[in-house]
Amino acid sequence: MELQQMRYVVAVAETGGFTKAAQRCLVVQSALSHQIARLERELGARLFDRTSRSVRLTAAGAAFLPSARQCLDFAERAAAEVAAAVGEVRGRVVVGVIPTVAAVDLPAALKVFRERYPQVRVALRMAPSHELVEQVRHGGLDLAFLGLAPNVRPEGVRGHELARDEHVAVVAPSHPLAGHAETTLQELAEELFVDFPAGSPGRVQADQAFAAAGLQREVAFEVTTAELMAGLIREGLGVAVLPSRYTPRLSGVVTLPITNGPSRVEHLVWNAAGLTPAAAAFLDVLGVSAGGTGGEHASVDAHGLAGDPRSAV
Repeated sequence: MELQQMRYVVAVAETGGFTKAAQRCLVVQSALSHQIARLERELGARLFDRTSRSVRLTAAGAAFLPSARQCLDFAERAAAEVAAAVGEVRGRVVVGVIPTVAAVDLPAALKVFRERYPQVRVALRMAPSHELVEQVRHGGLDLAFLGLAPNVRPEGVRGHELARDEHVAVVAPSHPLAGHAETTLQELAEELFVDFPAGSPGRVQADQAFAAAGLQREVAFEVTTAELMAGLIREGLGVAVLPSRYTPRLSGVVTLPITNGPSRVEHLVWNAAGLTPAAAAFLDVLGVSAGGTGGEHASVDAHGLAGDPRSAV
């Protein structure tokens, strides 16, 4: 069994066809098909069901695929470790981010990282905080930027607290609250809201703040991005509550502080088992130490996030 054969299997599974897989792997289709057939004979099982219209994993193929991916990851990491031992950082770093990451200017940091380490490939994955923690813990991500409620800690990972932030009200320039120096949850509860979907991590912190104050609010529009949210606000369709460090990126809206409003903590986390050379280099660019100083929190043997995992932003 060869790594190249595993690469071919993964490519076919991900592209859904032998032709596309061969194009991705830069080989002729006949060579790719021959190697997969050879691997199937060695394993004693077919990995794909082939028809004139589709290619699908068999039960054996579905069982083989995760281990194949893991072997390829380990091989890539081994090569990166050897390169690091002779003073060269290469390989890949996979970074997870929340949609409203604000404690770090990520594009600027990636520019510096690319200039210093041009041989490292970077993959960005966007998801809610509780999903990112899960992926970091199981090795799907090298690092992740999170936004959590102050009483929630990322568990099962190592990490560094980046910043604390208060939420602000976001309204249209023509809104009556736009001229106020600040507002309250009581005032905001009388407004129609634009917010993230019910039960989603970005929604829960605001819901909890209003519930703790004994208030109910009406969410008229549910969206999945803050940019779309801002567009609806500009049209006067509602107001929103978002982290103050993030809102300067939104145009055509007005923000104002909220008395006793929601707050969050932004974290950077990584796998408790350690960092790849590329991931360690990325931490260095960010000025974050993996050695346990400052806002560092050690890994713990729990699953998920402490407190309500939906409290992530």
